[in-house]
Amino acid sequence: MTEIVTSQTPPILHGPSEKEKKYDRQLRLWAASGQAALESANILLVNSGAGAVGVETLKNLVLPGIGKFTIADDALVNEADLGVNFFLDESCLGRLRSECCTRLLQELNPEVQGEWLPKQGGTLDLHSALEASPTFTLILYTLPIRKEILSVIESYASRHKTSLVSIHSAGFYSYFRINLPGTFPIVDTHPDVQKTTDLRLLNPWPELVEFSREMTKDIDTLDNHEHGHLPYVVILLHYLEEWRQSHNGENPLSYADKNAFSSFVLSKARTNNQEGGEENFQEAAVAVNRNITAPELEPGVQELFNHQVSDELQSAFWIIAKAVKAFYRKHGCLPLPGVLPDMKALSSVYVKLQSIYKEKARRDAQEVLETARAIPGGEDVDPAEVDLFCKNARFVKLINATPTSGDLDEIFQAETASDEVAEAMRAGLDASFAPPMSNLFIYLALVATSHSTMSTADEIMSAVTNLMPQAAGNDRMLQAAQEVARAGGGELHNISALTGGMVAQEVIKIITKQYIPIENTCIFDGISSRCQVLRL
Repeated sequence: MTEIVTSQTPPILHGPSEKEKKYDRQLRLWAASGQAALESANILLVNSGAGAVGVETLKNLVLPGIGKFTIADDALVNEADLGVNFFLDESCLGRLRSECCTRLLQELNPEVQGEWLPKQGGTLDLHSALEASPTFTLILYTLPIRKEILSVIESYASRHKTSLVSIHSAGFYSYFRINLPGTFPIVDTHPDVQKTTDLRLLNPWPELVEFSREMTKDIDTLDNHEHGHLPYVVILLHYLEEWRQSHNGENPLSYADKNAFSSFVLSKARTNNQEGGEENFQEAAVAVNRNITAPELEPGVQELFNHQVSDELQSAFWIIAKAVKAFYRKHGCLPLPGVLPDMKALSSVYVKLQSIYKEKARRDAQEVLETARAIPGGEDVDPAEVDLFCKNARFVKLINATPTSGDLDEIFQAETASDEVAEAMRAGLDASFAPPMSNLFIYLALVATSHSTMSTADEIMSAVTNLMPQAAGNDRMLQAAQEVARAGGGELHNISALTGGMVAQEVIKIITKQYIPIENTCIFDGISSRCQVLRL
């Protein structure tokens, strides 16, 4: 009998870790880097008012695994709390609300650390607590809030450049407002995959041109199998050369020219085969409109290049941005992302074409890295950061890049005019196409109760008209004031739960620096189930 001896033991296959299993779905959204950022985050919630919306926000941060949270709240649990806050029960009556909520929140995810303030009963000394605590990544605070507490929060955030998120929920209305410490850049914005495709067909580099010409030099004599498996990138490059020869060197950039070029490409497909056509040529014709375009910068990149930096200049982001800008000025294009979409082709051919794109992307990123390291302060720029920036350069986004509009009068006039148009359309024949009504009045009514829960409609209207004289006599402003007064500072759990979910989503974007958070203020009308984002 022949004895079979294996030369080596097969490698042991390791399955996903317990943490990877636990966070599997969210890891697909923000990857390991985003999860690491979450797990290193330290969040403070300064809870006041009814307190439900702040705890609901924390719930949606504890579940995905933030590192640590602290609840600062000196209120004692009463009967009213039990009806609106799902993280309290009868055993909590008379005890610190912050402690009870912390303990029950931790049950959702034992890996998350939780603290509460004050440790003993009594009035919260937030200033001393902040000075004695590690620096917080982000601070949430709920309204209405005492003015002296808000002053402490804002002073701390100013010193430590900490992001602030204020949240106000009353009855059917809510809003939250994000205050970022200066310009907030996001590289990994997760754009639509189709938008990230950059085949560089109008500006191919020598290796791509050589590869294309080698494959198409005998295109008319190729057998049907080879002809039917030419990658559409190669097809378009080949016939673009023919088009330019017959059109005075011009590319098909207009709508009419693109249609004509698409038809020209389709006419070159072979139909004397079993399929009656060729899928790769159909792919090429479809790709014309999307991939044959004049090079231009996205608005976000133009804003990035034009942004005037001050103390931000020495951060790695701005050094890389400066290097990418230099690359663009030199080459007239951004670094190549290097991603090749799926297409009909022989596997060996596709892999070769893919390697050409990846190699070009690596060379571009290396050039950017060398430029960045030549900039003062950029000697230690991380190559991984450069690679990520180059891959996403077209879609880098600056949040809070320009000063927030402070002219509330102009915003009020614009929103009021929009409402008049909407009402006119509803009264006419175009009701189904009428724009939605503005939520600005809800925001103004809630702002008027930022430091007091028990305000009458007249008191709210008086506070609003002091801030905005034009609001006097506005019917929608009066309706919003009456609704907020009717709530009496009370929260509806479903409105607070929904608002808390929205806030947590934006907080995760800020912590992970992925996706694009809203700018400034989001106002929710629970009666019409509609959100509106305004820069106020």
